[in-house]
Amino acid sequence: MSRDFGFIDVTLRDGHQCLWSTRMTTAMMAPILGAIDRVGYDYINILGGAVFDVSVRFLQENPWERVGLLCERLQTPCDGLTRGQSLYTFELFPDDVVELNSHVLARRGLKVLTVYDALNDNRNIESSVRSGHEAGMQVNAMMTYTLSPVHTDAYYVERTRELVALKADFISIKDPTGLLTPQRAETLFPAVVAAAGGIPVQLHSHCQSGLAPEVYGVAVRSGFRYGYTASEPLANGASLPSTEEVDERARALGATTRIDRGALSDVSAYFACLARREGKPIGRKAEYDPALYEHQVPGGMISNLRSQLQTMRMEHRLPEILEEAARVRCDLGYPILVSPFAQYIITQSVLNVVQGERYRTIPDEVRKYAMGHYGRLAAQPSDEFLERAGIRPEQISDSPPAAQLRPALPGLREDLGADATDEDLLLTAFYPPELIAPLRKPAAAYRFETSPLLELLRFLDSRKDVRQTRIRLGGVEMSFST
Repeated sequence: MSRDFGFIDVTLRDGHQCLWSTRMTTAMMAPILGAIDRVGYDYINILGGAVFDVSVRFLQENPWERVGLLCERLQTPCDGLTRGQSLYTFELFPDDVVELNSHVLARRGLKVLTVYDALNDNRNIESSVRSGHEAGMQVNAMMTYTLSPVHTDAYYVERTRELVALKADFISIKDPTGLLTPQRAETLFPAVVAAAGGIPVQLHSHCQSGLAPEVYGVAVRSGFRYGYTASEPLANGASLPSTEEVDERARALGATTRIDRGALSDVSAYFACLARREGKPIGRKAEYDPALYEHQVPGGMISNLRSQLQTMRMEHRLPEILEEAARVRCDLGYPILVSPFAQYIITQSVLNVVQGERYRTIPDEVRKYAMGHYGRLAAQPSDEFLERAGIRPEQISDSPPAAQLRPALPGLREDLGADATDEDLLLTAFYPPELIAPLRKPAAAYRFETSPLLELLRFLDSRKDVRQTRIRLGGVEMSFST
């Protein structure tokens, strides 16, 4: 085999989302952008729903400015991910908001718009694909992988054909929990590549089961053109496989890559230093856990759930809740455990366990899901659930969610006035005023006034246990006291 295999870096997005609770700031990213450019990635993924949301809610950074800064500084084309009609939050937005979002991202410099729907209802990504193309971007359409009696190879082939009909520029398999096995990939991957009919296919798989690197090897052999990976300190565990390991596997299989291992080493060293400075964890290779294939809950969600249960002094009930999650998912027609449905499944499971009765309390969001509010279900919910929820099968809607939503921009423009920018309109659509107010401060100039060397010196200066330092730079060795 001799073919090119390209890489899409997720260190600045999914890597820290999975391992650092999405808490990497723009200032942490800026010093290493030049080295990331030299690695040889085909694309760099810089945006996702959680990144956008955390920037606003917790980091108080304007997410539009981050996108603009990174697209301006990086020579490698930048990729951003949105959640179909939900974009960055869990709420459904009408087509006019989705379309304006695509144009704003394109104006900020984004080259590839990646979009997926959590139910694989591709009607929910039509407006994103159309407006992404109209804005001049390429569009990468994802379908989310899961295990269930209805999510067969034939199911994914049919979803692939739908994406071909939408004229996606790339088609991706997104495996958010790392459920893919090499054995399943051997049948699924060739079928998807054949159905894609020449459209480049990409793999995005997490490492929670420990099998992802082997699965990427099957992807290379099956004709996949790209793989999503992360730099080593922010790879593995709940994150994606490391660029280092997948590059080695691809080359061993006869594929040609453009990865510069020297530049990649510089990037990995920077993030390892940053992790130590900020007290952040680094990714560790996960051991195979057969229980994962029952509950299918992503690792980051398990960590958050464990923390919340500790606060309530209920951590000992975590195994019971995960076991219940498998039953609830079956009862709800096998939703994929990705946002927002992962949160809905866990919430319902906690309620069932704590109350000691199944479906005694059903959250409104779970009820709306079961009635088709978010899109077409993979399978009808169980009779037990429908009876407890008071839902008749004929009440389950099969119409596209966007068809029920009225345009929002005219009202927003009237409320904000003629001077409001498109970015202001979108932020107002997404968030209440108190969350938007802190974003109006100017972007910090120091983001451009630092370098990897300066960051290293600052880190060494902050360490009380380091008294003498020796640095070799460009063949010149320097020693100094700290």
